[in-house]
Amino acid sequence: MRYENVIFDLDGVLVSTDEYHYQAWKKIADEEGIYFDRAINNRLRGVSRMASLEIILERAEKNYTQAEKEELAQRKNRYYQELLGNLTIEDTLKGVRETLAGLRKNAVHIAVGSSSKNTMRILTQVGLENAFDAIADGTEITHSKPDPEVFLLAAQKLGAKPENCLVVEDAPAGVQAGVNAGMQVAGIGEAAKVSQAAYALQEIRDLLNIAV
Repeated sequence: MRYENVIFDLDGVLVSTDEYHYQAWKKIADEEGIYFDRAINNRLRGVSRMASLEIILERAEKNYTQAEKEELAQRKNRYYQELLGNLTIEDTLKGVRETLAGLRKNAVHIAVGSSSKNTMRILTQVGLENAFDAIADGTEITHSKPDPEVFLLAAQKLGAKPENCLVVEDAPAGVQAGVNAGMQVAGIGEAAKVSQAAYALQEIRDLLNIAV
């Protein structure tokens, strides 16, 4: 089946920023005396900043007020922003540029649908800021994945109906968001194992066998 529109998640699909997120959350957890490891970090993938914080605070020995939680989230973002200064074109995941070029060559419209509020900075630092027909990100939405809001917004910006869109996701929450939006989903990485994903990609270039 050919798809006229493909919507990509950002972190873990186009660009590798997982390690930066981990380091920023680990610093927060260490400062607060909260146990945090990579297994817990894996639960944060595709989840909003505040929802991620709630997962981390499950191990906390004290109850945090809403104001304290907001301060922790802001502090984490400051640490993450500092780490993003290390991001370069080399952090674009393997096969991404060739895949985007192949989709464009076949007149497929492409967009980013990410819950990250740092989407534009990340795309700019890896040189992909002008690679897409539309970008929908965390600065424009109220609800994070698995809510479908960001994907529906991306489709709207493309002028496309949800049923004519294919979502590419690496996180289970993102797969659910795509399904909730009424779209087909191609899972990559951990998301390739999710039963609700219509397609399982071994690598991003496999997308060219599906969408064109």
